[in-house]
Amino acid sequence: MEKIKSNSSIDSLPLIGMSRFSSFKSYLPFSREKFRQLSKAGKAPQGIRMGTRLTMYENKEIHRFLANPLGYEMGEK
Repeated sequence: MEKIKSNSSIDSLPLIGMSRFSSFKSYLPFSREKFRQLSKAGKAPQGIRMGTRLTMYENKEIHRFLANPLGYEMGEK
């Protein structure tokens, strides 16, 4: 019998939905603090606070940022 491989560990970010920083940090060449500074300056996606210890980011905006990090600007939603 042939074993079917499970897709339980997908190495990509979904196009829709929201993710924590830890879900996409492996795609970034800099630290969480640098991402926070860029976000504050409007040069990276801003997080949405879901509580005192949870910030989520829209996957659509993360994909836009990763496609062109130097040219990213906060756009219309």
